[in-house]
Amino acid sequence: MNNDSRKTKELISRVIDLKGIIDYQKNAVVSSEVISKKTGTVTVFAFDAGQGLSEHTAPFDAFVYIIDGVAEITISGDKHSLKAGEMIIMPANEPHALKAIQKFKMLLVMIKS
Repeated sequence: MNNDSRKTKELISRVIDLKGIIDYQKNAVVSSEVISKKTGTVTVFAFDAGQGLSEHTAPFDAFVYIIDGVAEITISGDKHSLKAGEMIIMPANEPHALKAIQKFKMLLVMIKS
């Protein structure tokens, strides 16, 4: 059993504080996969201030929920500022990028169709 599978098993049927599931690391983007299935994934990310993910595409819709902090998410050239408690859907095959305006944590749910 790999580490992600072991971690998923440890989280099943437990109440979890999403903010505490992953820690910030200086000058880094870190992630922890919570669920990984053929049909999709659930991953928690922590971005230090100024960090980001460059523009890319994905072949499936992605739901992003901001757990903590402030993020700038660009989808097909349109910039969106999101803060804790807000969400956005990044459509499949559309270019998107993420940047930490302040350090932020997010929950990413990708559903394959």
